[in-house]
Amino acid sequence: MIDTEGVTFRYGGGAGDDDAGVTAVDDVSLSIPDGEFLVIAGANGSGKTTLVRTFNGLATPDSGTVAVNGTPVADDLVAARTAIGMVFQDPRDQLVAATVGADVAFGPENLGLAHDEIDRRVAAALDAVNMAGRGDDRIASLSGGERERVAVAGALAMEPDHLVLDEPFAGLDEPARRSVLDRLRELHAGGTSVIAVTHDLRDVLGLADRVVGLADGRIAVDAAPEAAVADLPGLEVRVPEPAVADRPGDVAASDP
Repeated sequence: MIDTEGVTFRYGGGAGDDDAGVTAVDDVSLSIPDGEFLVIAGANGSGKTTLVRTFNGLATPDSGTVAVNGTPVADDLVAARTAIGMVFQDPRDQLVAATVGADVAFGPENLGLAHDEIDRRVAAALDAVNMAGRGDDRIASLSGGERERVAVAGALAMEPDHLVLDEPFAGLDEPARRSVLDRLRELHAGGTSVIAVTHDLRDVLGLADRVVGLADGRIAVDAAPEAAVADLPGLEVRVPEPAVADRPGDVAASDP
């Protein structure tokens, strides 16, 4: 479980600074049970990326607490980062090796796993993103979409309790999106918590158990998907067209 209690994070400012900075996350309390598929939605600048970066200590709150599986993140960063796999919006922020296979293996190697287990995880993760057999490819030779797939594979290879994906489909073509969605569906069915951060719910709304919408760093919506879609367009979040058309008072596109 991931628990945040009163989390506030500001960019800029500081002790003795007359400028209080910019509040990116403002007093957010949120519990994410084991096995939940949660969508955190909001416009650019709503605070969603900063919030999830507090989950494993990549961002330290100015106030409030974050705990993963009952342990405060501040007390055990290694445990938090082992339990939470993170896929960043820009894969260049997390690709660290020269080749595809070495990059995907980086996380499992740092867990001290046996070579056979590392090889198994790398192969399964690359297969999940339609990159089987490409372990020797150079990262520098990949397209932007392929780098995104490698970043997803690297997180999958960690086999985390909780998988956080920040705008996971932005650089993927249709076959890659379908493959990643299928893998997320399998992970969710197997008990892994999945947290998808996005401003566009068209790919993930059908998988979600719950949607949390952020605006100005605060939770504005926290509901089941069918209840959340009516309010999300007002937060500059894109939802599937049928969901928009079915809202009370809306007129379907086919109506005169």
